[in-house]
Amino acid sequence: MEKIKEMLANAGGNILLAIVVCVVGMIIIKYVMKLLRKLKGFEKLDQTMTRFILNFIKWAMYVMLIIAVVGILGVPMAQIIALLASAGVAVGLALQGALSNLAGGILLMILRPFNVGDYIEAADAAGVVHSINLFYTVVMTLDNKRVTIPNGNLMNSNVTDFTAEPKRRVDLVFACAKSEKPAEIQQCILDAVATSKFALTDPAPFAHISGGTNESMEFTVRVWCETDKYWDLYFELNQSIVEAFAAKGVQAPAMRILSEKA
Repeated sequence: MEKIKEMLANAGGNILLAIVVCVVGMIIIKYVMKLLRKLKGFEKLDQTMTRFILNFIKWAMYVMLIIAVVGILGVPMAQIIALLASAGVAVGLALQGALSNLAGGILLMILRPFNVGDYIEAADAAGVVHSINLFYTVVMTLDNKRVTIPNGNLMNSNVTDFTAEPKRRVDLVFACAKSEKPAEIQQCILDAVATSKFALTDPAPFAHISGGTNESMEFTVRVWCETDKYWDLYFELNQSIVEAFAAKGVQAPAMRILSEKA
């Protein structure tokens, strides 16, 4: 006990200094991060890159703080480096999945297959990208559920970005009785499309026979719109074309029988 008391007395100053440096360092890190978030330089970057850079800077400062505290406690840096090297090998083997996610996060920042705010479908999940972090990406589904996807999975799977381009195409298929005149049905569909305020005229709307049976004809309808108006046009066409068929007295089956999954 006497030896322990003597060791604590000798190291007491260093321990107290290490505690002070740790507390002050954490306060400084929070203050620096607050200043960095207000820098105008980050306003030129998109939200995805800004969050990634700020997270990287924050963790880098914490690592520097830990090294400084350990140095104050009197632990030789050579031993620290050797310990970190040994621990790095062990941790690397134990955390292969986490390191894969970290590498995936870095590649996502470099390759940029999607950005925050995009609607994507990947790794058995679909929704709006809420945030891209070092190890995982958060996606909000249309019914407001939060899905966390490891970045390693994202980099190893197909990613469909529905909002990457300024235009999208709505594809629908309608059917009518075989006794109807194809040209009249085609014109009826195009007239219904022309009434939509969401449909674009360039590229021009498309409506042609694409198949059928002994009792029916199938018409494929393809209409372009601005990406953010996709669902408005989708539901509008479903209603307006069916109503146009009913007003014209088109014989059954006058209903949509197939639609593209979006």
